[in-house]
Amino acid sequence: MTDVLGVLVIARNGDRTEYYQDPKTYESSYTESTALGAAESHQLGSFLRSTYMSSSSPSYIADMKTDLVDTHEVHVHAKAGGEGTVIFDSAIALLQGLFPPNPANKIVLANETTVIAPLGGYQYVPIETVEPGNDKSLEPWTDCPAFEQHISSVYSSSKFKETAKAADHFYGAVKDYVFGRPTTLENAIYDYISTELSHNKTYAHRLPPTLVEQARGFADFHENAIFSDKDVGGIGNLAGRTILHTVLGSLQRIAFNGDPLQFLLIETSYQPFISLFHMLEMVKENPELGGIPNYASALAFEAPIKFKNGTNGDFETYHAFGHRSDIAATEFIYRIENYAITSQKQWAAACSSGLDDDFFHIGSQNAISSTVFAILAAIFLLGMFVLSKFVKSARAKAQSTRIRLADDEVTSTPNYGTLSNNVVAQPASMSEKQRLPL
Repeated sequence: MTDVLGVLVIARNGDRTEYYQDPKTYESSYTESTALGAAESHQLGSFLRSTYMSSSSPSYIADMKTDLVDTHEVHVHAKAGGEGTVIFDSAIALLQGLFPPNPANKIVLANETTVIAPLGGYQYVPIETVEPGNDKSLEPWTDCPAFEQHISSVYSSSKFKETAKAADHFYGAVKDYVFGRPTTLENAIYDYISTELSHNKTYAHRLPPTLVEQARGFADFHENAIFSDKDVGGIGNLAGRTILHTVLGSLQRIAFNGDPLQFLLIETSYQPFISLFHMLEMVKENPELGGIPNYASALAFEAPIKFKNGTNGDFETYHAFGHRSDIAATEFIYRIENYAITSQKQWAAACSSGLDDDFFHIGSQNAISSTVFAILAAIFLLGMFVLSKFVKSARAKAQSTRIRLADDEVTSTPNYGTLSNNVVAQPASMSEKQRLPL
């Protein structure tokens, strides 16, 4: 008898066209799904079905409705920013494999006519898209000054510079195969090379051996450095810290609350995988996890933690925090929950630039944010008060000057109108110029 109450799966999108991210800000370019990507995600969905919805599987969720989807038991979140279009398409394809068409998906009308859903009983599973403008949980690194500072610090570190120097030979050799794109470690050109290798027959026939493997190695180093941190609560782990709130909340619902939720899917990009592997100390025992997961990879949280890197092979079991066996859900939650970012307010506090790494912890974020705001507000109000006093003084002085000059000219000069136009107007004009910079 299985003891799996439910599962949370974080899945990476399938294959897509070339995708560029700005190396300084990680702002995204446009990309599209491919038929290969849909097939990869569908294959992952079928794999997850055989793992969790087959009675012969040791991870079978016994109380779950597996033939026709029950939307109380299954929730799906999909990232909408960055590669959002591709990620949504990947979620659709995965769900087609997870809940394939079933002729039982039908309805009998009052006139006794039976209508089966299209495509042989296609099952429509709702997907909640996570927009980065409203919810930063799946793309927290954009529009985040502190994360941009982190990126800059990575590039200026001695380790990055040493690796960049070691990569000089590779970037010289690959220059003729990237067609004007910057050949530097900061730019990490692996995505272009691998995309062309998969989809461009001429390119695949001409690319020298080992170049794509070298590009992948340097890209793994690059992304691992950007999306990790020596401190569990550091800004480099931002991608893991924001998704962690959903992970922990779902595990609590599945394990403790008598909630109907039994399967939660988060379809997203590769960045949270890297951060979570570091935060859970899985990279220490398994350094191969410190890199970009393949398309259609999946990270599953059930009794143990399982990871499947791409479409080949099965789930492999990993242990968090140096454990040699499964970790209790209560211990897992206790050890990691204080690092989760649970709101937009906490995200904004973590992303505030100019703070030391020690300040990027949940317990101090709100206090720091309030204190800084109060100081800035006080400085602003004091400045406005001083400025208003100065303007009033300048205006009074200018007015006094105009009256005095007017009186002098009236008493000493008989041609009042001429002098009034030529002399009195000049100080007034100068006074206006004096006031402009204020």
